[in-house]
Amino acid sequence: MHDGLTSKIAETIRREQLLISGDKVLVALSGGPDSVALLNLLLALAEPLGFTVSAAHVNHQFRGEESDEEERFVRGLAEGLNIPLEVGVLDIPAYIRETGMNAQAAAREKRYAFLHESAARTEANVIALGHHADDQAETVLMRILRGTGVHGLSGISIRRREKKVELIRPLLRIYKSEILSYLHTERIPYCKDSSNGKLKYLRNRIRLEVMPYLARENENLPQTLNRLAETVAAEDDFMHQETKLIYERIVRSEGDRFYFNRADLAPVHVALQRRVILLILSYLAPGSDAFDFQKIETIRNAALYNRTSSIRLDLERRIAFIREYDRCQFVVKAEYAPSAKFEYMVHEVPFLIDMPEASGILSGDWTTGSTETSMNSANEARFDADLLLFPLIVRNRRNGDRMQIAGLNGSKKVKDIFIDDKVFPALRDQIPIILDGNHNILWIPGIRRSVFAQDFSCGRTIRISFKKYNQGTEEA
Repeated sequence: MHDGLTSKIAETIRREQLLISGDKVLVALSGGPDSVALLNLLLALAEPLGFTVSAAHVNHQFRGEESDEEERFVRGLAEGLNIPLEVGVLDIPAYIRETGMNAQAAAREKRYAFLHESAARTEANVIALGHHADDQAETVLMRILRGTGVHGLSGISIRRREKKVELIRPLLRIYKSEILSYLHTERIPYCKDSSNGKLKYLRNRIRLEVMPYLARENENLPQTLNRLAETVAAEDDFMHQETKLIYERIVRSEGDRFYFNRADLAPVHVALQRRVILLILSYLAPGSDAFDFQKIETIRNAALYNRTSSIRLDLERRIAFIREYDRCQFVVKAEYAPSAKFEYMVHEVPFLIDMPEASGILSGDWTTGSTETSMNSANEARFDADLLLFPLIVRNRRNGDRMQIAGLNGSKKVKDIFIDDKVFPALRDQIPIILDGNHNILWIPGIRRSVFAQDFSCGRTIRISFKKYNQGTEEA
């Protein structure tokens, strides 16, 4: 028994609190040396530490017969070790053609989805992955070459929670040479992936060409990069905790919509401004690495320094950043589709119109009152019944709409009225506009009242009210 490596893994599990008694662990088992070593090491520790082990294998169908041979090997391995095995055969080449994603990203997305599905089926609360210290060093160097911030320099996390399952990497402090030595000593067979030698993949070029070249200047380069990652990870964790405090103070969320006031973000230190933005994006696109420094900085500048009244940025993963006056929001693009046109006709009083497009109810009834101001409010207006020409039209705005307002010579564009009242562009198509039979705009609830039907000399008055759903429909 290779007690040295087994003891090191046991110590890592205890120190990092990766596993506790009663855990059900699902090992991501590719058939390669790393995952095979991980499986055998965890099986050796399962009884003394009190957890159970199963495995899951994904056949990506990238390498034809070689992929099928790996699947057969993994099935035989699981049977020989007497452990449950979940197998998924995924047509990744077809998924790449469908989505346009690169091969490695597509494989990762589908592989992780299958692992989570397998964990749910087997009631596993932990997924164990075979990443090791050389993977960590390569990842840090890749991110440096691509451009990264502090969070990227922290590399791969030894544990993180995703979809109610804990992802752990017990081998992350172990180098490849130790893993191969363990497998050789224990005479444990494994598969070799021919694609690991193909230089078309960036990680392979880093491992086979860049790392050996840089090692001429620092023969301990992997260890140096791992120390950098471990040091930065602790500092990154501290910054993350500070970011969450600011997030909880200034950011509000409703489903897949997150918003804050630019005045609340402005006094925050620039490092934390960027992190608040990245934290919101991580909630909308978990696991995405598409939001680099330049994208974050573009969003930050649009939020704080752009002088236009409104701005919209279309981001990755169907996410849009929108600033309307001082409110900044992140939304899924489908949620920000322009509101459809709506129109209702009113032929008589009383009436009641449920308008889901405007998220409210418009009602009208007879009342009494000698003056316009006796009971008018933001959500209610009265009109002289004898001067009100039917049928009334209730609709949202149209291009060229104009309104005659008391005290104003001539008319004013509805668009300019919305701008003056700082109505968010995203809401303008949802606001009902009431017109008379001559297409004169009578009232925009909550915003402006026109000069039409305002004599009140006859005493017969029609009261029209608009109540948003969350305000209730009871009369005040």
